[in-house]
Amino acid sequence: MILPRRLFRKATRFWVRGSVIIIRVTLGITYEIRGREHLPADPFLVASKHQSMWETLIFNLIFYDCIFVLKRSLLAVPLVGWFMWRAGMIDVDRSAGAAAMRKMLRTARIRISEGHTIIIFPEGTRTKARTTPPYQPGIAALYRDLDLPVVPVALNSGSYWPRRSFVKRPGCIVMEFLPPIVPGLDRHEFMAELQERIQGATDKLEVEAGCG
Repeated sequence: MILPRRLFRKATRFWVRGSVIIIRVTLGITYEIRGREHLPADPFLVASKHQSMWETLIFNLIFYDCIFVLKRSLLAVPLVGWFMWRAGMIDVDRSAGAAAMRKMLRTARIRISEGHTIIIFPEGTRTKARTTPPYQPGIAALYRDLDLPVVPVALNSGSYWPRRSFVKRPGCIVMEFLPPIVPGLDRHEFMAELQERIQGATDKLEVEAGCG
């Protein structure tokens, strides 16, 4: 049986809550969310640092109807790909160039009109802690086209849940919402401001984790 999307979301949140409990009990990893006061009441975009699978779980608890922008190849992953498709995620075919960007923007406008919160990882993939890869152009296109504030997110999940590693480190992951970047900046100003805010705050959180 295929559940309606709303019930599917409820089932997802139930599963995520259970996963978070298991992670805490078996791995000794807890978490703290800071900066919720920076989340606007009106629609906005979320641009987050991405160091592990942990944040993809937690965002589903923070935002009831969050939608991720992700690379299309993830839809081919057994079971996980079906879940992402069923949840209405925004997939991007990186080999399709400008056509992929237009499709992403078109779908994003629909998802915003449906009341979803769109989350994008500007670096395009999970990254190692204490690294600063270049940002991909998708976030700048969303910022310009949707004309919405962008809330940067810093975190230190990679200090406890390293990318592509089975070894996890007990501790408290911190995710921090930063003050939103208002619409109106040109592309260069926006990208520079976004990266400076996210990386600057992430560097501090990694030092706090004892891994800076």
